[in-house]
Amino acid sequence: MMHTAGGTWVCRSCENEVPRDSHEDAAMATRDGQRDDGAPAVADATRGSTETTQEPCPAEDCDSDRADYEMMPKPGGSYEVRLFTCVECDHKWRES
Repeated sequence: MMHTAGGTWVCRSCENEVPRDSHEDAAMATRDGQRDDGAPAVADATRGSTETTQEPCPAEDCDSDRADYEMMPKPGGSYEVRLFTCVECDHKWRES
């Protein structure tokens, strides 16, 4: 992230300096102009789940080998991930 130092923009990492241009500055998004939508929603693996599979629960105090699962798309749509919920203890995890 760049910060201003007089008439230049300075990189916080490498200290590279670039002269400021008032036309380019006017088009930039600043922290003041950005909106905070809060934290993203976390998927609930039990919502709408209809599939149950044989999958051992990783919780230390659970011996169950059955879990409900749901397929969720990864951000960017490159692939899906399975989200599991243990049928005995409701522990949640994802396929690694």
